[in-house]
This record gives sequence, C-alpha cells and structure tokens, in this order.
Amino acid sequence: MSHDINHHILSVLVQNRPGVLARVAGLFARRGFNIFSLAVAPAEDEGFSRITIVVDVESTSLEQIVKQLFKLIEVVKISELDPRRSVERELLLATVRTTGDQRAQIVELTNIFEGKILAVGVEAITVSLDGHPEKLDDFEELLAGYGIVELQRTGRVALPKLDREARLRAVSSKSNQGKAG
Repeated sequence: MSHDINHHILSVLVQNRPGVLARVAGLFARRGFNIFSLAVAPAEDEGFSRITIVVDVESTSLEQIVKQLFKLIEVVKISELDPRRSVERELLLATVRTTGDQRAQIVELTNIFEGKILAVGVEAITVSLDGHPEKLDDFEELLAGYGIVELQRTGRVALPKLDREARLRAVSSKSNQGKAG
C-alpha cells in the first residue's frame, strides 16, 4: 500500500481564515488531481495555518497549481518538499479483532514497531503508531492478517530536513553567546 508512486509534498502557509482550505482543495479538484493526503494545523505564527498536501501530478502540472495557489490572497508561502530531503510523519489508529491467543501477538507486533496500546477490549484492541508513512504501511499490512475493525490515518505532515552544517553553526553560535555573556 505504498503512496510513493510519484508524489509531491506541498507545504502551504496560509492565513487562518474560514474557507481557505476549501479554496485550496478546490484548485486541485478543478484540475482533476486526486489529493492523496491532506493535513492542516496551526503554524508556528499565530493567525497562520500550515496545509501539507501530498499529490501525484506531473511536475509541469504542479507548477501550474503552485501559480494558481499563489493567486489566493490568503496563501503566504508555498514550499515543495522533496521526500529525500524532508522529514515525513503520519499517525495511524487501528482497532483490531483479537482472541486471547492473538492478543499477545498484536501487543508484541505493536511493541516491535514502537507503537502504543490505547485500549483493550474483550474481542478487540486499539493501537496507535506514528512514523514514516512506509513504516505505517508495513504495520497496517501485518495488522490486516488479524482483522482490522476500524482504521484511521492522519495523512502526512512534513518539514524540510535541517542542513547539518547550518545546524552545527547555530549550536556553536548559541554556545559561544552563552560564554560571552
């Protein structure tokens, strides 16, 4: 269940106003592009939200969408995140059927994947896992063998990977500032 066919990740910083999400999603719909994943949350600055959109489109079509997005008054910044140079995460919640014998297997599987047990019932168990989307795909595939009752995934969120040299310079300058003061 890999979502990495030819996906592009757009990080769109917008003013947090009613209707913005509908207008952004509408641009993709009008051009017939399917949004694979969409996540929206408040950004680091008050009054702004970050929309992370994962979509499979050709680069030329993506350029057109970016141009159209910039025409929306509420769009402040758009970044295309290269999956090789970004950090991606997603959250999965699943309720899985279980018998007494299988319960230990599901708990062990969840622990191997560094997930969490959220709820335990007589005939089912609810688990959560966060991580790279491929890790979640693998976990979901293994859980399917037990019988998934319900499953929800948040969609991807992503940020650019930090430049190691710039990160080291920043750490070094902070430690030097502490010594100077």
